Amino acid sequence: MDMTNQDYGNLVNAHSKPSPLGKNLLWAFLTGGVICTIGQGLSQFYQSQGADSEQAGMLVSVTLIFAAALFTGLGWFDKLAKHAGAGTLVPITGFANAMVSPALEFKSEGLITGTAAKLFTVAGPVLVFGISASVFYGVILVLLQIA
Repeated sequence: MDMTNQDYGNLVNAHSKPSPLGKNLLWAFLTGGVICTIGQGLSQFYQSQGADSEQAGMLVSVTLIFAAALFTGLGWFDKLAKHAGAGTLVPITGFANAMVSPALEFKSEGLITGTAAKLFTVAGPVLVFGISASVFYGVILVLLQIA
């Protein structure tokens, strides 16, 4: 059966049930809000324990990354993401999940060639882009200060 891309798209749209957009938006908003509220609560807790604002921010980041990685390893993060959708993509927890998921997927290939190699599938491009962008912006800043 020969179909054009448009015919195929029409066929898929005719047979797929509509997505509950309002419900999905609400779940994403609430889940992201809860994650951010937990982060704020952790920040206040760490500050009450004597950390200054900068140290508390670092401790919150480490805690959220550890929790997201742990929950991904236990399979809880995927269950939450199934219901919460984009709300779990709050940058720090979403990045931790994106780092751990490929490593878990390829753990059967061994510690080095599986887990460790796949751990940097996402981190590599992020680090390259981040470092490249910081160098680029640094050069622009230096040029603007010279001019």
